[in-house]
Amino acid sequence: MVVHFGLLGLLLAGVAVGNQVVEQAKKREVVTLVAPPPDSYTLRAAANVVGGGGGGGDRDPLPAPKGRVPKFALLQIAPPQIVLRNAAPKLTVEATVTVPPLVHLAENHMPTLGTPSAVAMPAAPPSNGTGSGGGIGSGSGGGVGVGHGAGVGAGSGGGIGGGVFKVGGGISAPQAISAPDPQYTEEARLSKTQGTCTLWLIVDASGNPRDIRVVRGLGSGLDAKAMEAVRQWRFDPALKDGKPVNVEISVEVEFRLY
Repeated sequence: MVVHFGLLGLLLAGVAVGNQVVEQAKKREVVTLVAPPPDSYTLRAAANVVGGGGGGGDRDPLPAPKGRVPKFALLQIAPPQIVLRNAAPKLTVEATVTVPPLVHLAENHMPTLGTPSAVAMPAAPPSNGTGSGGGIGSGSGGGVGVGHGAGVGAGSGGGIGGGVFKVGGGISAPQAISAPDPQYTEEARLSKTQGTCTLWLIVDASGNPRDIRVVRGLGSGLDAKAMEAVRQWRFDPALKDGKPVNVEISVEVEFRLY
């Protein structure tokens, strides 16, 4: 009997062990982080115009002479100077302008810094220019040229000039000389929609509006009607130093039901 009970116990133990469910271990997922390619975060060059600009000077009575552009950098620590006002700085830092390093300009191979657009005058005395805020030129903001900001050339906000100015700081506002009223849509009449549509646009040096965008719209088809009307507007252009320039502005187009 003892032998029989022993055999029976072994059989029962074997069945219990055979039916045991073993949970399979989950595989570890390995995620490899790959840096994005450089062209996904660097500034891409425009097909025809590189926007931005900058300017400078230290209120010297003489204009800045012709010269080469300083080193490009994404962050400016020290503005460029031709005439050093601090001959013994506590910390020496290379002067730069705020332009993406991937932007390439034609080299004029001048030995000294200056404004590349100036007329070459071999006997011209050194000068930082008639502008203000540091830098070189007749603009302001620590850059080089006639613009505003730490970039180079006409325009503002850094980068290479030829861009768009903002009203203020010697830039006059354009004046509308022809402003046809917008038309109402039937949808807006039925829904009794009225109010103000705000648009952002550029008025070019010829007084024509372009690059119109809706900043605050009304819907019911009125935004499109506002843009359609403003495209027909004509302006006396903004002026800088008496010369017409491109400028960005915002306009409000009113829609009222009477």
